[in-house]
Amino acid sequence: MVTEPQALRAGGLDDHVEKPASAAAPIRTLSKSPTRIALGRLRRDKVAMVCATICAIYILIAIFAPLLARLEGQSPTDLHQALIDEFGYPTIGPTGEHWFGVEPRLGRDLFARWVYGARPSLIVAGAVTVITTAVGVVVGLVAGFSGGWVDRVLSWLIDLVLSLPYLLFAIASSAVLVAIFGGADGAAAEEVARIRFISLICVLAFFGWASLARLVRGQVLSLREREFVSAARVLGIPTRQVLFKELLPNLVAPIVVSVSLALPGYVVAEAGLTVLGAGLIEPTPSWGLTISAATTYYRADPLYLWLPVLGITILVLALSLLGDAVRDAFDPRTRR
Repeated sequence: MVTEPQALRAGGLDDHVEKPASAAAPIRTLSKSPTRIALGRLRRDKVAMVCATICAIYILIAIFAPLLARLEGQSPTDLHQALIDEFGYPTIGPTGEHWFGVEPRLGRDLFARWVYGARPSLIVAGAVTVITTAVGVVVGLVAGFSGGWVDRVLSWLIDLVLSLPYLLFAIASSAVLVAIFGGADGAAAEEVARIRFISLICVLAFFGWASLARLVRGQVLSLREREFVSAARVLGIPTRQVLFKELLPNLVAPIVVSVSLALPGYVVAEAGLTVLGAGLIEPTPSWGLTISAATTYYRADPLYLWLPVLGITILVLALSLLGDAVRDAFDPRTRR
């Protein structure tokens, strides 16, 4: 007599019997760090991606400015006096040879000046951001972790820098640096322009690191009492390793947010100081210099003024919106 289970096996139906759950393939879980989660949110933000694309386009324009000017067939320094009338106004508008027209009084090509003008803004903003971030993070880490007299001295230095009148010092220090390093001895215009370029970076960096240092110090003061820092001290881990291997990874979010919001501020500061006469000077192509010179011709040649204004406005708006998106991505509580 054949039993029912034996009949099922004989008929080959045992292959369809469900296996226990323990035999199923294990489910793999992927752990994500807070930084990876924030970057994922940022990639899903359409406004952030559009702004990042605009910023990338500006960077490419600055990098390939000589190629773009050569593609048009012009140079930012060539004078086209034949295209200027006796009153200094251009006799032509945008043409196939001069895509944005020519500059009043001197006749320099506006498109070549525009693409080359993106370089100083991005170089100054990028260099100042790197310097202020490095100095601010180091000073904030040391002040917050050390405590005692070191913290008091560094905090006093931070408060001193923040209390100085930024605009007055920027105007005065630029002239002093030019006089010290060769401007007063009749140096060539290119040398004076180079000194002014470096002095502008130094001035903005001197006044820019203190706010980040104060932010980092406040974060470190709350982190240094955590268990992982106490454990690192008990184990005898060197202070440098505690600062940069234990504390610094926990400060990525506020540092990234601060950097993303500082970049557009430095772009505006470079253009503003140049317009006021405390920034870049000729022969350096600069949007700020163009704006300063175009205020005299804005009625007769509005394109001369609005090209650099639109360039700065679009760049600053893209950087600002991207900074807001970065802040929201790293801090979900602020998402609108």
